[in-house]
Amino acid sequence: MDGRSNYDETISRQYRELIEHCKSHLEEMDDTLPEPVEDFQTLLQERGISRRSFLKWTSATTAALMLSPLFRPMVAKAAEQFSRLPVVWLHFAECTGCSEALLRSSYPNVDSILLDTISLEYHETLMAAAGYQAEENLERALHDFAGKFICVIEGALPKGMGGKYLTIGPKGKTGLEIAKEVTSKSAAVICIGSCSSFGGVQAAKPNPTDAVSVGDALGITTVNLGGCPPNPANFTGTLLHFLLFGALPPLDSLGRPIWAYGKRIHDFCERRPHYDAGEFVEEWGDRGAKKEWCLYKMGCKGPYTFANCAKVRFNDGTSWPVMAGHGCMGCTEPGFWDTMAPYEKPIADKTIGGGEKTVDKIGAVLTGVTVAGIAAHAGLSAIRHREKDKE
Repeated sequence: MDGRSNYDETISRQYRELIEHCKSHLEEMDDTLPEPVEDFQTLLQERGISRRSFLKWTSATTAALMLSPLFRPMVAKAAEQFSRLPVVWLHFAECTGCSEALLRSSYPNVDSILLDTISLEYHETLMAAAGYQAEENLERALHDFAGKFICVIEGALPKGMGGKYLTIGPKGKTGLEIAKEVTSKSAAVICIGSCSSFGGVQAAKPNPTDAVSVGDALGITTVNLGGCPPNPANFTGTLLHFLLFGALPPLDSLGRPIWAYGKRIHDFCERRPHYDAGEFVEEWGDRGAKKEWCLYKMGCKGPYTFANCAKVRFNDGTSWPVMAGHGCMGCTEPGFWDTMAPYEKPIADKTIGGGEKTVDKIGAVLTGVTVAGIAAHAGLSAIRHREKDKE
């Protein structure tokens, strides 16, 4: 009992110290961040969000960040500070789908208000300025908020021909040059989407422009929010963590926040019981499809993919690809355009993980033992079902 008591006392002390750190850090933010553009509480009222709804969102966000309920007041205060966090958003080799996903967050909810009210100092797609005026806005932001702003990058960086496959702006700078300059003055770098995180479709074979992730191109540490696109909640939660602790969240071996990418799609999929029972969709529109059985045989890459899509879903939690009837494509994983193809067939002769492996053991292409085991399990289950049908 004494040992347990000492353990509980140690944990309580660590929580108290962490809470005091959060309070101190948020008070320091009051003095260093720019004045808010709009009052956060007024915005909540104008958008029809009650105090009760805000507190429910705070509780859900605290849980999603894997924090103790003791942190709810700090999460709420961090959300109020959100509108004062300077952000410089860069676009490189991409389709702007990540920005589009954020802009189309369900309305009204707290996430959309936070994304509307951050101090977005530079965003080529959203800002009215263009040409030399846009260049001046970027230079002013780098000067005024040096060391204080978050650099968000959307898109891969082509390295071929010294980066000349991607030239931007009236001065003709390469993406590599711009990225080096901006990231060197930022407080942290967040790569949003699989293109900036891992190279994306631009890095798919044969990759003629030698496109790579931002981290690989610049040799820096980045927070990688993989996904095509990633869930807006993962971006919001990552910024809130930075506001709370003044530091990046704990990351896995691929630079992804563990709170959002620590579990497989497979672990929380609503079709998992059918996988365990050997009940699979064999072809589109069959009996299994109508009964919403497991989509593994139709190419679902859920057993090899780490993300929280099954928990947070998209469009304010309305749905996600597997729930809508199509298997996971593994878009949060590095090189998914090549390693996960074909998308509507299971990986037959090789795998990048699966089974009960942890994320740290995924990366190298393995020998296919896991997939063979899954296939054997599926085959035996199918035989049992056929025998039952005959009976």
